Amino acid sequence: MIKMEQLNLTQEWDKTFPRSDRVEHCKVTFVNRYGITLAADMYVPKGAEGKLPAIAVCGPFGAVKEQCSGLYAQTMAERGFLTLAFDPSFTGESGGNVRYMASPDINTEDFMAAVDFLSLNDRVDPGCIGIIGICGWGGMAINTAALDTRVKATAAMTMYDMTRVNANGYFDSEDSEEARYAKRAAMCAQRLEDLRSGEYRLGGGVVDPLPEDAPFFVKDYYDYYKTPRGYHPRSLNSNGGWNVIGCESFINQPILQYSNEIRSAVLIVHGDAAHSCYFGRDAYADMVKDSGYADNKALLLIPGASHTDLYDGGGKGAIPFDRLESFFEENLK
Repeated sequence: MIKMEQLNLTQEWDKTFPRSDRVEHCKVTFVNRYGITLAADMYVPKGAEGKLPAIAVCGPFGAVKEQCSGLYAQTMAERGFLTLAFDPSFTGESGGNVRYMASPDINTEDFMAAVDFLSLNDRVDPGCIGIIGICGWGGMAINTAALDTRVKATAAMTMYDMTRVNANGYFDSEDSEEARYAKRAAMCAQRLEDLRSGEYRLGGGVVDPLPEDAPFFVKDYYDYYKTPRGYHPRSLNSNGGWNVIGCESFINQPILQYSNEIRSAVLIVHGDAAHSCYFGRDAYADMVKDSGYADNKALLLIPGASHTDLYDGGGKGAIPFDRLESFFEENLK
């Protein structure tokens, strides 16, 4: 029997963005196929009638639904979509023990479980469901689109391929057998240390205080996660971070293997000044290579935008919400 866990959900508005008076908001829960109960914020356009097109939103990797995924969800609800911003397994208000773990399989399943929930919702047209993944969840969203034929449109925003960065390091600077062996050995040793101590050691969130000589992308993350702009007490990146072994399985698990078999529409959006832009460029190139379904795929580069500018606009309106609206309107019908 499928059972739902009773979660302790915060009822007050504790988002990093102001509440819109143009949408209705409520907390909901749903369960994935591993029996983990997920917590979500549902946003519905006020006064909307009939069955609506719907979008599930998640990310960034190490963030919670009270941050930019909620901003995306609320904004898209203002534009006529029923939306769902959810916390992934082991994170935020969602269930799953132990905390602060990640899994290519389970986290892809989280997106599919969100599609399950939307498909069975009385206010949703089950033939008109899309997803938005941000940062590391952009890669998860593409993997979901390759697996879930119910997803009609996918937007991957400022995406990371978390399997690639774990296996190869940033900018593929650790792409060697020796480097990967050293990572595997270190994590295997850490597993035993955790068992001896009886608790999982955290790997640290965004560095604080910020070193003067920190790379630009570290400063970019700090400016979002460690300031009033994006700090949230439940966000891993704002606080202690993931478990050291939290992403161990990503080293051996390429998630974009079958991206060129995706038949539904995909829009990849990246800032051209983002340190992570190579993930988006390469993901798009791989997706359309030898694909019979390249016509509904697109790569949109935002001039001058950094990685976190696509989290909340960066104070300069960097998120192309008009383009997202037209993309989903065109493909969720």
